Amino acid sequence: MSWNEMTNLVERARAGDRAAYGELVERFQPTVYAVALARLRNPAEAQELAQEVFLHGMRKLPQLREASCFAGWLRQITVRMAINRLTRRGPFQGVEPEVLDRAEAAGTTPLDEMVRAEQRAELYRGLERLKPVDRATLVAFYLRGRSLKQMSREFETPVGTIKRRLHVARNRLRKQLERAAAGKAGAPAQPRRPRRQAACV
Repeated sequence: MSWNEMTNLVERARAGDRAAYGELVERFQPTVYAVALARLRNPAEAQELAQEVFLHGMRKLPQLREASCFAGWLRQITVRMAINRLTRRGPFQGVEPEVLDRAEAAGTTPLDEMVRAEQRAELYRGLERLKPVDRATLVAFYLRGRSLKQMSREFETPVGTIKRRLHVARNRLRKQLERAAAGKAGAPAQPRRPRRQAACV
């Protein structure tokens, strides 16, 4: 989806076109799910939250000032709603017992957790840089736990094609992560200039 196509869909959705909003949901669902999962660490909760985010977004869409800011605006809603959910449930509510057992057995320290959190964040940034079809394929298989047959039905695509997509998407994600790691290692530290995002505030 091009930039112009996205802004056109947002404008149509703001005017009450539900089909246009449905296309936005289809395009941004993998990203919203990934952001929610990164916060909640529970696939079922992340899927539920993603649905809530899009319902909330549909109601609040008239308040969005610039159609070009839709992606960032949707991300902010997702993060805020995920934090609210975490606050309500407490630190361990909803976590499977075996997950806690593994965490205790691993003897993780705050530093270990910080490193893992950074690795997860880098993974999701890599996913967001992929093409929509690659991102949706990886999210469905690895994050949502879909089988190849389930994905074949959902994507209306033969299993063989799904396998090829997974192979291609994995390679592209690996290259994205390698490129990001190389950039971190080789880039000199430079002061960051504030980006002009006044229109999206």
